[in-house]
Amino acid sequence: MTPRTPPLSVRSRPVFASVIATSVLGTLAALSGVAQAQSVPADDALTMHGVTLYGIVDIGLQCDTHGAPFNDYFPAGSNDIVQKDSNHSICGATPSNLSQSRIGLQGKEPLAGDWSAVFRLETFFNPTTGNISDALKSLVQNNGRGVAEQGVNLDSSVAGQAFQQSYAGVSSPTFGTLTFGRQNTLLADAIAKYDPNGASQAFALIGLSGTTAGAGDTQDRRLDSSLKYSLSSNGLHAGAMYKFNNSSGSANSAVQLQIGGEFAGFSVDGYYVRVKDAVAAAALSAAQLASLPAEFSPSNSLAATVSDNTAFTIAGSYNLGVATLFAAYEHIRFANPDTPLAAGFDDIGGYKLAFVNNTAFPNDKILQVFWAGVKYSPMPNFDLQAAYYGYKQNSFAAGANAGCSDDRNGGCSGTENSVGVSAVYKATKRFDLYGGFMWTQVNDGLANGFIFARSNIDPTIGVRFKF
Repeated sequence: MTPRTPPLSVRSRPVFASVIATSVLGTLAALSGVAQAQSVPADDALTMHGVTLYGIVDIGLQCDTHGAPFNDYFPAGSNDIVQKDSNHSICGATPSNLSQSRIGLQGKEPLAGDWSAVFRLETFFNPTTGNISDALKSLVQNNGRGVAEQGVNLDSSVAGQAFQQSYAGVSSPTFGTLTFGRQNTLLADAIAKYDPNGASQAFALIGLSGTTAGAGDTQDRRLDSSLKYSLSSNGLHAGAMYKFNNSSGSANSAVQLQIGGEFAGFSVDGYYVRVKDAVAAAALSAAQLASLPAEFSPSNSLAATVSDNTAFTIAGSYNLGVATLFAAYEHIRFANPDTPLAAGFDDIGGYKLAFVNNTAFPNDKILQVFWAGVKYSPMPNFDLQAAYYGYKQNSFAAGANAGCSDDRNGGCSGTENSVGVSAVYKATKRFDLYGGFMWTQVNDGLANGFIFARSNIDPTIGVRFKF
């Protein structure tokens, strides 16, 4: 990744993001006012000259049987699923439980024939605090803390960027859509499409954890500097995506391919993903913080595990009318990177990787992800969703731990099980009431380091406004 010129200081980066966000929100508000002044129809009140202002505000109340203090910047606010720092029950207001709160602009301008120019700018925020969502800030806030003292801190592709999606391109109903910029991956689109709970953060393991949508690492759920092509026409689905790495060689690049279709109520898609130098970031341990080189700031530095990831995914659904069935399977292989990353690597959001582990997988780690569920709509304004989610990890540890199947090492074989249930009442066209829960449990290698609890339930209620 190419460093910014000139680089933003640790103090100026959040100020810069705030200034941009304020400017964007001001522009959006102005556009909204102008649109309304033009007396356009109510349903199109936020569209003018092909440019649409849209957004979601999602906020609720949640109790975790085993959680950690909520974070003002992490997109979901709470852990939702059991984590190593889940040490006591906690209740409070949480953002973006059913859908990620966001505000954005999207546009479509006719060109020639059925071709149009398209663009999108989209900002994620936490309505409980008014902050721009920034998962990596939740990590640095916990640098040097012991597990018992930690609050919520999880990695994500959402790292305080002014825009989570910022792309432009061309689109045709006949030939498909081609866009370039920062955007959701094909696989992330699939997770949202084929998860009964819509990849919600409070009710779906694969929504809160970006492991599945990121083909192993959540930072790859959205990709910078990416070229994306997608087609859905005459029952055929196809897509391709490539992430440029801004340098020579294949380090930090990614490729995705999709093929599928639909017929007589069935929809199925297959995906292949290859990511070079995938990054899994984490807070610095106390020892790492104490030995942090002078050139790194503790408020901007993280530890990371780096790998080359390969994933194969197949997902499908069947529409029965009042109910839709879903099922999917993903196979992810983690290997040590062919091109190791050095300490000082510029991660997303302007954060620095001060300590980098390029040898975490002496043997390839295989993670299998699977889920199945149903969405039931007995009335047009009421939906019920339920699904089971599972992770299964092989034993990839070496030496004395080779072949282990207990919790002594994170490289031992292990499982994670989860059930998510949610209900949504569409009170009006734009206002929803929702409630539900997610249960998660970790076992053996996937429970390594879980010294307080190995399960959690997060009953949640809330409201969502869409415009």
